[in-house]
Amino acid sequence: MSEIKTEFRTIDGLSIRYARSETPHERKALLLSPWPESLYSYDATWSRLAQHAHLTAVDLPGFGHSELREDLMSPAAMGEFIVKIADAFGLEKPHVVGPDVGTAASLFAAARHPERFQSLVVGTGGTSVPLALGSPLEEWVLDEDLTPYRAYPPKAAVTATLETIQGYKLPDAVREDYLASYVGQRFVDQMAYVRAYPTELPVLAELLPGIQTPVQIATARHDTVVPPENAEFLHKHLPNSKLDIIDASHFVWEEAPAEYAKVVTNWWKAN
Repeated sequence: MSEIKTEFRTIDGLSIRYARSETPHERKALLLSPWPESLYSYDATWSRLAQHAHLTAVDLPGFGHSELREDLMSPAAMGEFIVKIADAFGLEKPHVVGPDVGTAASLFAAARHPERFQSLVVGTGGTSVPLALGSPLEEWVLDEDLTPYRAYPPKAAVTATLETIQGYKLPDAVREDYLASYVGQRFVDQMAYVRAYPTELPVLAELLPGIQTPVQIATARHDTVVPPENAEFLHKHLPNSKLDIIDASHFVWEEAPAEYAKVVTNWWKAN
């Protein structure tokens, strides 16, 4: 049984799902859900991370089981909402862990709110300019016609994506949670977030050299969805960053949970 116990809170008028670790800790961490998973993506690392910080994990609006609002479906807008999440939970200067879609949003938040976060852990999210994306993400970002995606069975894209997880069997309850997050046209509605990459990543690239918040970049050596070039791009342009490349594919937090947690917690200790 998972140690993660979820609740809901209204933030800026939206129903946001979250979970908090039980043990108090002076260090505070805000964990953001990747796509197309949910906050249960931290199930494999939760106990390790909770030894080093009090955890607040959230399904970002529109992802997991949190309510979607169209104006938030872009990295820059989501970055502003991350600040609202931290405010809502009284997290004065948390460490933020934002893999996948949380990467660009966390960086926008740090760029536009200096001193708001103690540090960031990002990676496996699109950031490179020009775009450096693999299949199927590149198609999701660039295809002009979304009609074929709207014809998919509601959970087909998610099921196919989860089948690429290597060397780790998702607990049944976690898999069911992921699938329950994507009913109806929800997956297609979420595509708007990554489809903003061609417009917003060049803006982010201009902001990167000014981000003083320490940034740990944790990427996967064999990620064919978001190739390591994205992590290397960040490491080149951020003034205060560290890059670790873990021997895994895209879902590194589940495929290599011990190593991923070690990278994160060592970073917390250093910052």
